[in-house]
Amino acid sequence: MSRPAVCGPEGPLRAGPAVTELPVRAVLFDFSGTLFQIGTYADRIRAVLGPVDGLVMDAILDGLEAGLTDPDVVAAQLGRDVSAKAHRHAFTTWYASAPELAPVADALYEQLREPGHWVPYADVEATLVRLAGRGIPLGVVSDVGWDLRATFARRGLDGFFSSWVHSYEHATEKPDRVLFQLACDELGVSPAEALMVGDHPAKDGGAVAAGLRAYVLPSGAAPGARRGLDAVLRLVEAERV
Repeated sequence: MSRPAVCGPEGPLRAGPAVTELPVRAVLFDFSGTLFQIGTYADRIRAVLGPVDGLVMDAILDGLEAGLTDPDVVAAQLGRDVSAKAHRHAFTTWYASAPELAPVADALYEQLREPGHWVPYADVEATLVRLAGRGIPLGVVSDVGWDLRATFARRGLDGFFSSWVHSYEHATEKPDRVLFQLACDELGVSPAEALMVGDHPAKDGGAVAAGLRAYVLPSGAAPGARRGLDAVLRLVEAERV
């Protein structure tokens, strides 16, 4: 019988048994900030308010930034992605924290649900094509308040995915292992055979606790830029050698 691991202050006292990783047989992707990004806040605000000069826009954006610490906004963020109602409330409460945006908070939220406002990163389609060409089933696991399939369909990318796990449909959020397990079950793989790709260290990286491997992309990519998804291809190909 193997002995349980015992750790000292600097790490394990004894090396554990060697672990052989299974090849990656499925890849799960986060949505926003990983495959797609929405337009800038300034562009979205002008779309609902009309022309706004630079100084006024700066004031509005400053108001949004300050709103992130408003107690009502912070409270609304708790459990934000567990239902469509909670998701809408969280975002509209934040938008309305900037006085100029209070009358158009609902319109700004509807932009999130509108597929035309979302742009895939420049290397998304090529990455999906190569993964699909290798017979790798793909899924989406997203903390979100609406069904994403129409957004992917708008760009002709929905056909690459065989599993769609939206947090609001399951009353929970990443990193709850339930969401990752659902996707793995739908793709017919064990968690040990799946790779989760996202941009949030705690939420997407939390897939590791569910038995998956995880690759967390650096933040800050501009809409329409290359996202660095070639690293995912290298990871998958290396595991399948």
